[in-house]
Amino acid sequence: MSAITLRLPDDKHQRLKTLAAQQGISINQLLNEMATLILVDFDAETRFRLRAERGRGKTERGLALLHTVLGSS
Repeated sequence: MSAITLRLPDDKHQRLKTLAAQQGISINQLLNEMATLILVDFDAETRFRLRAERGRGKTERGLALLHTVLGSS
């Protein structure tokens, strides 16, 4: 397991601390869960890009569908 140092403004740190406390978890666990969610999106898009590339020039259409499903722009 790796450790990182993250510098945050005091107000953001306090808000994360409050959020973690409300969820009954540590800030470390909260950030770990947030990183997991971001990586899930990244991995899904990466896999989708690979599949779309095999779709003979349909990458943009495939990504548009993915963003529609994920509800992002």
